[in-house]
Amino acid sequence: MSELPKAYEPRAVEEKWYAAWIEGRCFEADPSSAKPGYSIVIPPPNVTGILHLGHVLNNTLQDILARRARQSGKEVLWLPGTDHAGIATQAKVERVLRESEGTTRHALGREEFLKRVWEFKDTHGDIIIRQLKRLGCSCDWSRERFTMDESYSRWVSHVFVELFKEGLIYRGRRIVNWCPVSLTALSDEEVIMTPRKSKLYFVRYELADGSGRHLAVSTTRPETLMGDVAVAVNPKDPRYAEFVGLTVRRPFPAAEIPVIADEHVDMEFGTGALKITPAHDKADFEISLRHGLEIIDVLTPDGRIDCPQCPDLHGLDRFEARKVAAAKLEELGLLIKVEDYENSVGYSERAQVPVEPRISMQWFLRYPCAGEAADAVADGRITFRPARWAKTYAHWMEHLQDWCISRQLWWGHRIPVWYRKDKLDALKQAAALGMEDFTRGDIHVAIDPPDDSDDWVRDDDVMDTWFSSWLWPFATMAEPGGNSALLRKFYPTDDLVTGPDILFFWVARMIMAGLRFTGDIPFRNVFFTSIIRDLQGRKMSKSLGNSPDPVELMDRYGADGLRFGLMRIAPVGSDLRFDEHSVEEGRNFANKLYNACRLRQMAGGGCVPPADPQDLPPYHIDILAKLDALAEDLVAGFAGYRFGEIAQRLHEFLWSEFCDKFLEAVKPDLRDGASEAARNATLATFDAVMSRYLQLLSPYMPHIAEELSARMGYISDGEFVMNRRLPETRLVDFDADVAQAKAAAVYESAGRLRNLKTECNVATRRDLRFIVRNHPAWIDAESRVLAMLAGAATISLEPDYDPPKGTPAAVTPCGECYLPLEGLVDVAAERARLEKEIAKIRGEVARCEAKLGNPGFVDRAPADVVDQEKARLADWIGKLDRLQAMLDALS
Repeated sequence: MSELPKAYEPRAVEEKWYAAWIEGRCFEADPSSAKPGYSIVIPPPNVTGILHLGHVLNNTLQDILARRARQSGKEVLWLPGTDHAGIATQAKVERVLRESEGTTRHALGREEFLKRVWEFKDTHGDIIIRQLKRLGCSCDWSRERFTMDESYSRWVSHVFVELFKEGLIYRGRRIVNWCPVSLTALSDEEVIMTPRKSKLYFVRYELADGSGRHLAVSTTRPETLMGDVAVAVNPKDPRYAEFVGLTVRRPFPAAEIPVIADEHVDMEFGTGALKITPAHDKADFEISLRHGLEIIDVLTPDGRIDCPQCPDLHGLDRFEARKVAAAKLEELGLLIKVEDYENSVGYSERAQVPVEPRISMQWFLRYPCAGEAADAVADGRITFRPARWAKTYAHWMEHLQDWCISRQLWWGHRIPVWYRKDKLDALKQAAALGMEDFTRGDIHVAIDPPDDSDDWVRDDDVMDTWFSSWLWPFATMAEPGGNSALLRKFYPTDDLVTGPDILFFWVARMIMAGLRFTGDIPFRNVFFTSIIRDLQGRKMSKSLGNSPDPVELMDRYGADGLRFGLMRIAPVGSDLRFDEHSVEEGRNFANKLYNACRLRQMAGGGCVPPADPQDLPPYHIDILAKLDALAEDLVAGFAGYRFGEIAQRLHEFLWSEFCDKFLEAVKPDLRDGASEAARNATLATFDAVMSRYLQLLSPYMPHIAEELSARMGYISDGEFVMNRRLPETRLVDFDADVAQAKAAAVYESAGRLRNLKTECNVATRRDLRFIVRNHPAWIDAESRVLAMLAGAATISLEPDYDPPKGTPAAVTPCGECYLPLEGLVDVAAERARLEKEIAKIRGEVARCEAKLGNPGFVDRAPADVVDQEKARLADWIGKLDRLQAMLDALS
C-alpha cells in the first residue's frame, strides 16, 4: 500500500492519472485485436465551441459505455473529433475581423479570409478537446478527426458527386430559411421558434368587377403584399364559394389577382381568406406550384423591400416597411382593423434576428435509402432508447422533404461543381441542373477540377454542415470507397449518444447515409439524453444566467464529482433538473470513499488474503453478498441503459451498506486489543469488497477509482484498473440467506433503538442499557455489535423480564427491547418536556380531526389528499399514545 494523504485533492489526482492513461496508450484501439470490437463515435462538437453541461452529460455517458466495454473484455474504439460548424465559425471570425481590424471578409477576399479562419481554428480549436480530456474522456485521441480534414473533405465531395450522378442532387428555386444578416440559407435546426406578440392586419381586397364587394384578408405581413399573386379560400368554405374564379385588386402596386380554392387554407384562421405570396411563405409557395401562379420576390437578401413600383416602400427595412404599408392601407381605406396576435417566429440561432422564408436558387437532395432507413428502426436492427422516439422517427420518415444542402458561406466544403465560363450566365438563370446538363458538358461535377480549369469557374456555395456530419460514423474510419481494417473491425458502431433535438437533422440522416454508402446501418443503439433544465424548468442559456461553467464546477468539485453528481440525477426519458448541490454531493461521495480507504490504511497491514467466507461473521458475509448483488444489478442496469439507477446503486452501496452499516459493525475489530484473527478477517473482507467495488465504480469515477486501486495495492505497478477485466466469480458462492437475515435484523434493530433513545431525550447517552426479551437464540453472539450500533453500554438478554408499566420499548427483529430510564433523566424536567410535547401533539390531532370532520374538505378534496390527512392523524395519535405511556411511566 501507498499511504493516502489526509485530504483528497481531485485536481492533482485527475491530472496525474489522465497523463498516465495517455502515456500507457490505454485509450488506443487495435483493429487487429482478437477481442470482440466495441465502437462509439463522438457527436462532434463545434471546433471553436466550449464545454457546456449538455456536453458533460453526453460525453460522460459515452465514456461510461466505453470504459464498461473495456472492463467486459472488448477492444474499444471511441472515436473523437470536431465539426467545422460553418455558419458559427464564420460568424465568429467575421466578428473578430470587425472588432480587431475593422474589416470584412469581402474586403479580404475568399482566399485570405479562409486563411484567417484556419488560423482561428488552430488557435481556438482545441479548447473543447482539452476540456473533454479534463472531464476524463477516454477517446482514442490518436484517431481524432476534423470534418475539414483533407481525407474527410474528399468523402464529402465523393458523396455529392455520387448522389448527383444518381439524379438525387439537383439545383432549383425553392423556399428556404434565409438569414438576412448572415446572408445564407439555414437548416431548420439553426432556426429557433420564438413566441412573439405580433399584429394581425385585416385588409380589404375589392373585387375587380366594380360591384363594390370585397374579400377581407388577414395577414401578419402587410409589407409583402406587393408579392401577392392570388387570394385563396378553402373550397369547403360556403362563405366564399361564389368568389372562386373571380379576381380582386391587389392594393399596391395595383394589379388584378385571382381568387382560388385550395384545401390547405385554414377556415378558422383570421377571415378564412389567405393572401398568396409564393416568394415569402413556404405554404404559399406550395399552393403556387399547384395552381401555376407567378412568383414575385419583393425582398432583397438583407431583408429590404425590392419594389421600385412602390417608391415609398422600396429600400426600406422589412419591419419599417410593415409600418409604412399598414399606414398606406389605412390611407387608402383598405385597412379594416388591426388585432393583437401571438405567434411563433423563427429566429436565426446565430444572428438572433427573424429568418425570412425566401425563394432562392439552391442545391437540394432527395434522400437516398429512406424506406430502408425507416425499416431499420421498425424491424429492430436499430434500437432507440427511450423507445418512444421510434414513433417520432417513423413520422418524420413518412413526411420527408428535399434537403437544402447549399449555404452561402465561405467556410465549409465547397460545392464540387464547376461551370463553363462561356455558359455561366445562362446556367445561373436555369431553374434546375440535372443529368442532361452534366452530359452536355456545361457543368463539371467531380471531386477534382476539370483539366482545363482556366475555362471553368467553381460554384461559390458551400455545403450545409450537416451534409458532412451525416457521414461521420464511416467517413472517420476509411477513405472514400475504401474498406480499412478499422472499418471492418468497428463498423457498424455499437452505440450513439445524442440529444433528441437532432433526431432528424443528424441521426436519421446518418442512417440513410450509412445504408447508401456502406450497405449497413451506422449504429445498433441510439441513446437519447435528457434536456438539462434549471430547477424552474427553464432550458439552460447564457442569457438567463442559469448555465454554470462545467470547468468551474470541476475546479470546485473535481471531474469525478461533476460526472457522478450529474449521473445520479439523470433520468431516462425525461428532462434533467440541474442543481449544483448534486455536484457537491458527488464530491462528498468521493471524500466518503477516500476516507473509508484511509480508515483501512490506518488499521495497518498490507493486503490480506481473503478468508473462507463461510467462516466469517454475518456482517462480513452480508457485505460480500451485497457486493455480488450490486455487480449483478449493474449488469442489468447497463443492459437497460439505466445510468442514473446505476449511479444510485453505487452510491447506496458505498454510503449506506458499506460505510454506515458494515464499517460501523466491524470497528471493534480494528481497535487496539482486538484479536488478530478478527482484525485479519475484517481487513480481508474490506479489501475483497473495496477492490471489486472500485472496478464497478471506475466507469463513473475513473480518476479516484484508479488512485485508490493503486494506493491500496489492489493493482500491480504498470497496471490500470480501467483495463482490468471484471471478475466472473462471485465472492459468496453459497447460500448466504441466514447470515444476511441476521445482519439485517441487527442493523434494523439498532436503528429502532437509536430512535427510541431520541424519543426519550437520551440520544447522546452511551452509558445506558437495553433489556431484551422474546429474542432469537442467535442474538447472544451478536449482542455486543447490537449494543455498539445502538449506542448503548450493554444489551441484557432477560427472557423473564417484567417491565414496569410505561417503560419505553420498541419491537425489533431482535426481540422486544426495553429502555429503563432510572438514573438517566431528571424526572421533573422530563415530565415537563413530555407534557409540553403532548400538548403540542394534541393540537395537531385536533387540527387533523377538524379537517377530516369538515364535509367540504372530505367531499371536495382529491382522494389521495384525504388519505394523506388520515395517515397524518394516525401518526399523531400513535406518537401521542407513546408519549403518554412514557409520562405515565415517570409516575
